[in-house]
Amino acid sequence: MSERLSWRWIAAFLIAIAVLSVLSLAAGKVWIPLDAWFTPDLRWTIIAELRVPRTILAIAVGAALGMCGAALQGYTRNPLADPGVLGISSSAAFGAVMTLYISAGMGSPWLLPVGGIIGGVVGTVLLLLFSGATSSLVAFILAGMVLNTIAGNGTALALNLAPTPWAVNEIIHWLLGSLVDRSFDEVTFALPFIAVGMAMLMTTTRALDALTLGEATARSLGINLERMRLMLVVGVGLAAGASVAVTGVIGFVGLITPHLVRPLVGSRPGAVLLPSALCGAVIVLAADIVVRILPSVVELKLGIAMAVLGGPFFLMRLIAMRRVTA
Repeated sequence: MSERLSWRWIAAFLIAIAVLSVLSLAAGKVWIPLDAWFTPDLRWTIIAELRVPRTILAIAVGAALGMCGAALQGYTRNPLADPGVLGISSSAAFGAVMTLYISAGMGSPWLLPVGGIIGGVVGTVLLLLFSGATSSLVAFILAGMVLNTIAGNGTALALNLAPTPWAVNEIIHWLLGSLVDRSFDEVTFALPFIAVGMAMLMTTTRALDALTLGEATARSLGINLERMRLMLVVGVGLAAGASVAVTGVIGFVGLITPHLVRPLVGSRPGAVLLPSALCGAVIVLAADIVVRILPSVVELKLGIAMAVLGGPFFLMRLIAMRRVTA
């Protein structure tokens, strides 16, 4: 796959993001036509206060989860690696839920993303320790299931011991994953962590490409694998953790996007990172627009919508891999 073709697809994704961003600002229960954007109109408040931060977060969170999925799949050489499927998102959710549980997130809002980031980093470390970099498909999925179970049980315990019904309501509502009522406060908190995490993941492109030849060959090419693993763990923890901290759990984005991108730009792990980020932004932005315009009394949670899309995709990938190995 030529480098020129890859950049053409990157440009196509950027154009799609721009078009969807405009649609995201206009779409909703109250549609706002373009002519109201540039005139004194009370509806401009809806755009400025609600839809602009929501659109920014949709792009940032989609890009972060897409890149995290591509990085994890490239490092483990496992096509089913994903922050949501493998328990990293659940770990980040547990870390953030603990701040909600003790009401720290209300008194000091910055503790919520920090809790999510710490949970994401710890989850990534545990996953790599449980499974190893070259584990089999079964071992890798089992490691993710163990991590999901531990984080899920911790969240369930927090729900069970929550001191007030309000705390239970808040935790459940947040865990379903949504961009509703997000403000520039969430954008300000999450964006720096996501940007730093994605930048760290982008530094691993050469190492991920070299790892396809094996660890011994990668070392002979001058790759510092220990540094690369540290950048991967911290990068995924920062990007996925901050994303989960401001939106709740939005699964399957990191699983789907690399599979959509590889036929377009090639299978080289390093070349998949940036297109996967852009594709993830397109997917989350489009899904968020759809849940807003669905004719329902209560807006469908974005996390549920992505599960409806990602569940069948995950099943099809398992069936396809089973046929290959049969």
